[in-house]
Amino acid sequence: MKYLGEPQYQHGQLDRSGVLLVNLGTPRSTETRDVRRYLAQFLSDPRIVELPRWLWNLILHGVILRFRPRRSAEAYRSVWTDDGSPLMTGSVDLCAAVREHLREAHGLAVPVELAMRYGEPSVRTALDTLREQGVRRLLVLPLYPQYSGTTVASVFDEVSTMLQKTRWIPELRTINQYFDRPDYIQALANSITTARAEHGSGQLLVFSFHGIPERYLLNGDPYHCQCHKTARLTAERLGLAADQYRVVFQSRFGRERWLHPYCDETMKALPGEGVKSIDVICPAFSIDCLETLEEIADENREYFMEAGGERYHYIPCLNDNPEHVAVLSQLLVQHMGGWPELSADYDATQRQQELSAQAPAAEAMRAALPG
Repeated sequence: MKYLGEPQYQHGQLDRSGVLLVNLGTPRSTETRDVRRYLAQFLSDPRIVELPRWLWNLILHGVILRFRPRRSAEAYRSVWTDDGSPLMTGSVDLCAAVREHLREAHGLAVPVELAMRYGEPSVRTALDTLREQGVRRLLVLPLYPQYSGTTVASVFDEVSTMLQKTRWIPELRTINQYFDRPDYIQALANSITTARAEHGSGQLLVFSFHGIPERYLLNGDPYHCQCHKTARLTAERLGLAADQYRVVFQSRFGRERWLHPYCDETMKALPGEGVKSIDVICPAFSIDCLETLEEIADENREYFMEAGGERYHYIPCLNDNPEHVAVLSQLLVQHMGGWPELSADYDATQRQQELSAQAPAAEAMRAALPG
């Protein structure tokens, strides 16, 4: 078997702890061919679509990839910036801010790299970069507050697949969710309070979460329950009554029943219920992207206004907001607890001297090996 990144071991090299942040991914450009390539990778993931592979491949390659990339490319063009994909630029900014905050606020000069589950930079590329920096203890944080097999488990699958191709794997920890952390809930509540102070308060606060097929919930996926708890805790922090907020689910495709109520149907119905002014936030997304900027801030706004709504305000994701950065940094620090090189009494200089003193003997033993 040919292993990735060989050789990996050098005598005298200090072990380091490192962090891998993983977001969903984005096409390289808004060209149809790049969108098709991205969608093919995304929709081929068995965690995303749980159907027999032979059946799904017929649908995917025979129908979906023939028509959807062109429509999706148009949608991406509507949110693309001069710097590229909002998801990519926002994730890069967040990664850099977390790296800096760990150093400045916690005194931890640890490598922090960004990967995309689909597209570039790939998980493999990020793992290679961390390995080249001497990372022997790795903490993986998927940038999804709520756990789902379609997101967090898929990241674990890809990390595991890449590590199976590595001769000397690092010690590994993963963070599955942070949907109900008090500091995360406070950051959401503060973002809503700030937005309402600047733009006024709607009659209703709508929490829109990305949907998954309902049968995933029935088969044991906890995502639905975690979304509702995030919304409830945030509403309680804001002092909202049960009739002052609502949870909906967006981004469904296909014919089967998904988590409901559906966002688009709700937007079309609310004005008829007497709700003319709303604020909308998407707590399942850490960074603004196509699903928030085009689908929620634009498309669903049109549904609401055309149905008789009078005011629709989208509240951005937490993105690289300093409070969000602090939440994620504290989460990482807690999960890296106990690793030797991060302890208060760890002396890197002394440890380097010890390893350097051992290196000649180790190299001599290697040189004496037969062949």
